[in-house]
Amino acid sequence: MNNSSVCIPEIFTASPAPYTPENSFAPSFIQSDFLLQTRFARQLYHDYAEGMPIIDFHSHLPAKEIAKNKQYSNITQLWLKGDHYKWRAMRTNGINEDRITGNASDRDKFQAWAETVPFTLRNPLYHWTHLELSFPFGIRKTLLNASSADMIYNECNTMLQKEEFSARGLLKQYKVEILCTTDDPTDTLAEHIAIRNDPACAVKVYPTFRPDKAMNLENNADFNAWIDRLEQSTDMEIRNISSLTDALKKRHDFFHDLGCRLSDHGLETAFAEAYNHSTVAICFERARAGKPVSHDEAMQYKSYLLEFFGKLNHSRGWTMQLHFGAMRNNNTAMYKKLGPDTGYDSIVDIPQARNIARYMDNLQQQNALPKTIIYNLNPSDNEALATLIGCFQDGTVPGKIQLGSGWWFLDQKEGMEKQMNALSNMGLLSRFVGMLTDSRCFLSFSRHEYFRRILCNLIGRDVESGELPMDMALLGGMVRDICYNNAKNYFGFPA
Repeated sequence: MNNSSVCIPEIFTASPAPYTPENSFAPSFIQSDFLLQTRFARQLYHDYAEGMPIIDFHSHLPAKEIAKNKQYSNITQLWLKGDHYKWRAMRTNGINEDRITGNASDRDKFQAWAETVPFTLRNPLYHWTHLELSFPFGIRKTLLNASSADMIYNECNTMLQKEEFSARGLLKQYKVEILCTTDDPTDTLAEHIAIRNDPACAVKVYPTFRPDKAMNLENNADFNAWIDRLEQSTDMEIRNISSLTDALKKRHDFFHDLGCRLSDHGLETAFAEAYNHSTVAICFERARAGKPVSHDEAMQYKSYLLEFFGKLNHSRGWTMQLHFGAMRNNNTAMYKKLGPDTGYDSIVDIPQARNIARYMDNLQQQNALPKTIIYNLNPSDNEALATLIGCFQDGTVPGKIQLGSGWWFLDQKEGMEKQMNALSNMGLLSRFVGMLTDSRCFLSFSRHEYFRRILCNLIGRDVESGELPMDMALLGGMVRDICYNNAKNYFGFPA
């Protein structure tokens, strides 16, 4: 063919305008079929997943805001305060710390985030941001950037004054049925008591027992300050290991009476060293007296205590959540300035499977292994842990030992797919208890939608390729189980 006779449309010949984040416009970026790449995926999501309620069994939401049914003064207070995912992105984008965690106005902090969003392309924050603007705010045709920030800020703030955008109003909009917070054993749980006694609160809010501070005896001053608080909350004197475990059991019972059915433990790795009871007792007494303890003594103490928590959970029928693989507070200067959970953690690259196996085996030999969810932060460990959990399933509970959903740095599309593929190949995806937010923001329930779309797309692709039967009732039933039913049946929350 003579190339001179080919008519090339003008759109392909004109020089495009230079790209800037401010001139980007994508109407209906978050459409109803977002992430759903096949007709089977679309059918699974819209017919089976989309309308399911949410059981969010692990979050860091403040119960106080639910108890008071907080109305948020502006979108910055709701959306950016405490969100270290966004803080990390803003720092990487060259935003001054004053506009992130400092003294800048809420409007300026929102502007800083709006300036950053266009540069988060291919980071899950880009999807999450526009999912959260799409629902519940209904902002679908405008991308957040420096130019649109003023309009979006004002529009969101106007809606935040409505009753349906209060803390409880948002929970209702997202169809949250059960929500679990994360709570220290010394907490009074006064807000949980208030919520339970308030007939106007439709969502069930339960505490989660997080006793990490009982194990961190290397920092002597912080450890003893925490033990002092435990003494106050139990009205007990704690001077030896026996009184410590008695006090912890007392708080465990108190949490149980308020509907708690899960413990949670944030660990770099499992502690499963052989321990000597007398060494553990001496170690605690030395720490309680303000004296230093050796590394070996500390490891024996932590191994003893983690085993104790496992037995305690088993005796009550609780689920034990083990979050492994975070290397925390890497930036010492910023840790001293801002404290923990401010965006200075990363993935640790140490072997995990052997210690976890030893820990679960110790409990199993004593017939004291509780329902357990292992959350893995290093994707290279997915297959190892997916095979390990199969060694401790005992036929008493479907999916008794779980490979938890991709969390923190892995709660993005690729991380979720890798976790589900490993679980599918090595275990039973159909018994998976599904997604959680692990968040401090009341807009983060969009992560359940994100997960459900990714799940349906994963299964839909297999149907399209002929690897799964075109049986929508069978596949749709599995989708509903993973989205909701499995969690409802697994955790045994109070009726």
